[in-house]
Amino acid sequence: MSAGVTMSSMSSYAILGCGSVGHAVADDLTEAGEDVVILDRDEDRVEALRDQDLNARQQDIGEVGVAEAVADREVVLILSGNVDANKTAVEAIRDAGGEQYIVVRANDPVSKDQLVGLGADVVINPNEVIANSALRSLEAGELAYKTQQLVEIFREAAGTLAIVLHDNPDPDSIAAAVALEAVAADHALDAEILYDGEIGHQENSAFVNTLGIELTTHGDQPLSAYGAAALVNYSGTDDALDDDAIDIYIDHDDPDEEIDAQFVDVRRNVSATSTILTKYLQELDLSPTETVATALLYGIRAETVDFKRGTTPADLTAAAYLHPFADHDTLEEVESPSMSPETLDVLAEAIQNREVQGSHLISNAGFVTDREALGQAAQQLLNLEGISTTAVFGIADDQILLAARSNDIRLNIGNVLDDAFDEVGEAAGHAKQASAEIPLGLFTGIDISEDNRDTLLQLSEQAVRRKLFDAMGVEEGSNGS
Repeated sequence: MSAGVTMSSMSSYAILGCGSVGHAVADDLTEAGEDVVILDRDEDRVEALRDQDLNARQQDIGEVGVAEAVADREVVLILSGNVDANKTAVEAIRDAGGEQYIVVRANDPVSKDQLVGLGADVVINPNEVIANSALRSLEAGELAYKTQQLVEIFREAAGTLAIVLHDNPDPDSIAAAVALEAVAADHALDAEILYDGEIGHQENSAFVNTLGIELTTHGDQPLSAYGAAALVNYSGTDDALDDDAIDIYIDHDDPDEEIDAQFVDVRRNVSATSTILTKYLQELDLSPTETVATALLYGIRAETVDFKRGTTPADLTAAAYLHPFADHDTLEEVESPSMSPETLDVLAEAIQNREVQGSHLISNAGFVTDREALGQAAQQLLNLEGISTTAVFGIADDQILLAARSNDIRLNIGNVLDDAFDEVGEAAGHAKQASAEIPLGLFTGIDISEDNRDTLLQLSEQAVRRKLFDAMGVEEGSNGS
């Protein structure tokens, strides 16, 4: 069986069964100048096909003689609505030693498996083809409609666009903002990318600095002072945000709280907000600059852990589109920064103090000064064999800071942290990664002072582990550390 044959090398075709599907395929191939012969058992239909100048012969495809009739053909398309006859034809061709590339029609999953077992190279189900085509048309129409809505907001904005990121933004968030800024600029609208917190992760800092991305600290200026405001890949809540001033919300995951915005585009069928912004660029026929393409490609790769976590077909096609525009030397430089001594210390402490229950790992990194090191440690520990969920916490000033990562499709780590700490602190995130901040004194019930450091550490460790394991539905015990 020559399943490796490509369409560009094929020059002769046989269509077995010429109902509506076969007729349509025969017309397209003949119009393209291909050598096509049609076999059908219906004498009147064969005569009608000949009247249309199609090369048609009378042949019952359910009879063994069909193998000899197509012996000189390189591609055989068996498109009859009679699945039993299709099975007989496939079996006859293969039993006769035929190595043609066979495409055959099926009507259900069972017959599809049977046809593959008989030697078919490709099995198609017309109902699935129609449904997939309809869904693609729907997605294309929705994208065109959404893009037009977005453009209208840009055109009507009377002043600068504020693009707001969540605290301590990650690469996907930053990249999506950079792309939205480029789309706004293409419609003569200036934009500022705003954030709070810090960009402490080495890769994130290298990403921003190497690409020369301009980010501005949000500060106290209300969003209503801008011409329009957009939240991009925004997890968490912020009392400083003026909800009435939010015009645009774009994310690949549901917000922690309902967002009241004029334009909302949440697509759970992709794994990166950068993928959504790439689709906008394509819809607007706006070729990305090297900086925008590099940022978006890095955003997708970072969010999917280099396409190893939750990657969807849309993420892959977006990455393929961006690939020729991106600066790959810069990508390599960004993805391979040196690890700071602080991060190395936090990782070492987290490894030493880890507790594992099933596939869940929780660890205490002690007193820390770099909150981003907790996220890096949580990500690194996720690479341990048998581990699907990690949570690393530490104490900084008067707070317990916690970073969590998960690749367990049964678990939404954002919801886990919210369930565990909503009453005593703040949690934000989504299914794959999340963070939490808990006021230390309130959580432990004792005064915060230098004299109480060891007691604080011990109490916070016990309480955090207990709450996390409870929220994960895991009984805390001693099955490995």
